[in-house]
Amino acid sequence: MKVLMTLSLFLLSFVSLAQVKVLPAEVQIKTAVLAAPEDQRENATVYGYDDSGNLVPLRKGNGNLICIADDPTQKGVNVACYSTKLEPFMARGRQLVAEGKSEMEKREIRQREADSGELQMPDAPSMLYIYSGNEEDCDQNTGELKNGNFRYVIYIPYATAESTGLPTKPFAPGMPWLMDPGTHRAHIMVTPPKQQQE
Repeated sequence: MKVLMTLSLFLLSFVSLAQVKVLPAEVQIKTAVLAAPEDQRENATVYGYDDSGNLVPLRKGNGNLICIADDPTQKGVNVACYSTKLEPFMARGRQLVAEGKSEMEKREIRQREADSGELQMPDAPSMLYIYSGNEEDCDQNTGELKNGNFRYVIYIPYATAESTGLPTKPFAPGMPWLMDPGTHRAHIMVTPPKQQQE
């Protein structure tokens, strides 16, 4: 019975993976760079997904942004671009996830490594742009996404409410506020109100 259950779970996992449609690299790139300012899209480095679901380089750029394509296994469309200064932090996070670490374990390990200097953190405010929307609003042939919404994150490691003058929670729609103050992942959050659907 255990063998049959294990086999069934394996087959279900295989079927689920087979049903995930990985878009062509050029389409993934088109959608990924939508998160970036227009004048930085052409030179951004882009990572996306291969047919096995692995995150791989799709385009090497010479700009100061790295973009991550939408994960086809996740609901909705979510792409991001961030400063190259954040790459050690982001890459370490991806490595820990690949090792099976939980979100809390990942935070604790990176905090410890950042505090010790083992993990290099930005020495100046560093930007992360996030652009998200619904799957039905994304053209899988062109990579265009309608009715998307931006979110902006500015990493300032170890910043506090006292050092920045920012609140630690928002008091009005779209206002900037400081999340995780005093830690290696301290960052300013800015979430503009969602756009009206077309």
